[in-house]
Amino acid sequence: MRAAQLKAALPRELLASVVVFLVALPLCMGIAIASGLPPAKGLITGIIGGLVVGWLAGSPLQVSGPAAGLAVLVFELVRQHGIAMLGPILLLAGFLQLVAGRLKLGCWFRVTAPAVVYGMLAGIGVLIVLSQVHVMLDAVPKPSGLDNLAAFPAAVAQALPSVGWQAGLLGLGTIAVMWLWEKFRPHSLRFIPGALLGVGLATGASLLMALQVKRVEVPANLAEAIDWLKPADLLNLADPTVLIAAFAVAFIASAETLLSAAAVDRMHSGPRSDFDRELSAQGVGNMLCGLLGALPMTGVIVRSSANVQAGATTRLSTVFHGLWLLAFVLLLSSVLQSIPIASLAGVLVYTGFKLVDIKAFRGLGRYGRMPMFTYAATALAIVFTDLLTGVLIGFGLTLAKLAWKASRLKISLIDLPADGEMELRLSGAATFLKVPALTQVLGTIPPGATVHVPLNNLSYIDHSCLELLEEWGRANAAKGSKLLIEARGLKRRLEGRLRTTSGVGSSA
Repeated sequence: MRAAQLKAALPRELLASVVVFLVALPLCMGIAIASGLPPAKGLITGIIGGLVVGWLAGSPLQVSGPAAGLAVLVFELVRQHGIAMLGPILLLAGFLQLVAGRLKLGCWFRVTAPAVVYGMLAGIGVLIVLSQVHVMLDAVPKPSGLDNLAAFPAAVAQALPSVGWQAGLLGLGTIAVMWLWEKFRPHSLRFIPGALLGVGLATGASLLMALQVKRVEVPANLAEAIDWLKPADLLNLADPTVLIAAFAVAFIASAETLLSAAAVDRMHSGPRSDFDRELSAQGVGNMLCGLLGALPMTGVIVRSSANVQAGATTRLSTVFHGLWLLAFVLLLSSVLQSIPIASLAGVLVYTGFKLVDIKAFRGLGRYGRMPMFTYAATALAIVFTDLLTGVLIGFGLTLAKLAWKASRLKISLIDLPADGEMELRLSGAATFLKVPALTQVLGTIPPGATVHVPLNNLSYIDHSCLELLEEWGRANAAKGSKLLIEARGLKRRLEGRLRTTSGVGSSA
């Protein structure tokens, strides 16, 4: 960027960066708490996402940081393997992202069916809500969504005679402020995020009334929150379950990042995203997060959309937002320590409800019932089992649908006006699965008939069906039958090469 362009854009980028910072501050801390980690871990990830990934990013207006979509996965990883193993898992996951970006595999992470992605986010949203309602009551969440649901009545009963009900009111107040601000905020104040306003009012009320609720714990020195990766922990990567966890983090983080980048591209008319560069930048960021013992990061749509709406046109706003996060933590950590944890939990409960996108579910209905079923099955499987199992079930249903589509073949035997001539019409995909049905139809052709087989209505034909047709032509040539395969229009949909043999013709 030239000096004159930089000077002209700087005021706009600075304003946008402040807006993004205000949105990111409560989310970074809230997502860390939802992940079962100290709030400072989320702030470190937000700082890296701004200062490092923001500078390297292939999507200029996308903002990176801790994501609600990974909070459930991180919570499970910490519970199963301990906080110490989060660093090696993120280091390997980031390395996989970096390699994938260098190999230009970015577009493949966007192949994920939308029904699976929306269902994954909906399932994560339900789990966040079920866990964070406990945090809103100053209670400790349970390991699974069903446990949290079952334990909720007891948590409410315990909160009533203690200060838990006060924390609950602060959380509910935060949610109410966010909802009301989203519905009725003046256009001139649209840059003020509802999450910051809700947390700010809840913090002020708790201090004014001297409520004895749990508050954010942030070290005065940010270096105290850094847990450097220990080389000895890398040996645990030989554990297959740890390797699977790293691949799961890499895949989910990459898919969420690139889908978010595509959505951000639709919000502005500036430079388009370079998905491979963005994937590499995310890999570098997650490797740094692994080295420092922080949360994983992705490109996040809420902060990115705030960046675009605030008027940003370059990656400078993203970089500056990371700088503001760093400055705030270093200079005003005492302000963070006055924030009630219940208020941040309220932000996450509101975010969790937003992740259950009913409009997206209804929109899938335009493509049939199967995408809607995949959405619901993925979400429910995540809630009732775990994140990885739910995503695998979603992919399995998608592949089953593709297999069913690929196996559909309509076979019709038509009499032509010319005497003794017939047409075998094939429409769909002629695979080995349809050999029995095709054999049955061929068996009804009378001796001495000339059969035309146009292939232009086929999306695909494999060698088993093709050889069946050729073999029928050879076997019935002595009876005066003739089979003419007409491959016009098939182009590359035909596997193999048509051969002209005795009694079998082909035309192109």
